[in-house]
Amino acid sequence: MNKFTVEETNLLSIYQTESKRETMKNISAALPFMAEDIQGIAKRLMKKIEDLTEAEYAEFTVYPADEAE
Repeated sequence: MNKFTVEETNLLSIYQTESKRETMKNISAALPFMAEDIQGIAKRLMKKIEDLTEAEYAEFTVYPADEAE
């Protein structure tokens, strides 16, 4: 089910909440403060999150890349 790149996973680890909607809200609020290249990654991430069902989002556990096994 891992549809996310390493960069997307790291961003998601920063902004993820239990709620899909809240996570997208957190990322959206941070967009103006992100570098342009990171904004592109964040926008792509939000689209991927939006495409997940609530059940898929609830099952998804994120670990930053440097903590992955």
